[in-house]
Amino acid sequence: MKPLPRVSIALALLATTSCGLATSRPAERSNSKVNMQQAAEKADAILQETLAGITPGLRWVHEASDDSGCPDWKNAATGAGSVARGVMIMTIVSPERRGSLLGVVERNWKARGFKITSIDSDATLPAVYASTPDNFRMEVAVGGEGQFKFGITTPCFADSPVQEPTTPSNVDTNTPAYEGGKPLPRPYIHDDFWSANTPGAPTPQGTLPSANR
Repeated sequence: MKPLPRVSIALALLATTSCGLATSRPAERSNSKVNMQQAAEKADAILQETLAGITPGLRWVHEASDDSGCPDWKNAATGAGSVARGVMIMTIVSPERRGSLLGVVERNWKARGFKITSIDSDATLPAVYASTPDNFRMEVAVGGEGQFKFGITTPCFADSPVQEPTTPSNVDTNTPAYEGGKPLPRPYIHDDFWSANTPGAPTPQGTLPSANR
C-alpha cells in the first residue's frame, strides 16, 4: 500500500480535530432557542421543587443571581452564557439532623430522575452533587455554622439579560429579603424537627413534582 501524501494526512487530521472541537461545545450555543433568562427561571423552579419536597419545610432566602459567558476554545465570545442561582437556609439544622436532610434531598433528586454525580462525606462540610438530564448541575452543601446551601448552575444558553430571582406568591419563606448587598445571616430560625439535638429518621416525603418541564 502506498503511503498517503502529506497533504491528505494533514487534511484528515484537521477534519478529526474539527469534529472533536465541535462536539465538545454545548449544543445550546448554536441551535437552542432558550435564553439565559428562561434557563434561570427553570433553575428557580427546580430549586423550589426541591425545597417543596422537604418536610417539615425549611426557611430560606435567595442568593444574588450570578452569570458568566461561555467562551469557545479560543476564549472568544460565543453569544451564550450560564446562570447560577442559589438559596441559603435560615432554619437551624442541628449536627444530628444534617445527615437526614442530605438523605432526603438525595432521594428526592433520584426519584425525579436526576443523576447523583458526587457525594462529599466530610464530617463537617458534607455535600451532595447532582445533574438533571439536560445538564443543570445542582448541589446541596453544608457550610459554616451548619448553614445549608442549595445551588444550581445552568448549561450555556443564548445570551440575554437575567433578572434577580423572585419568590412565588404561593411560597412563604418567613424570612426577610436580604437585598442591596446586605450580608446574609447564619441560620437563626428554630424548627422542632430540624433543630433537634437527637438523631432522627427522615420524615415521610410526598409525591414530588415531575422533573420534565
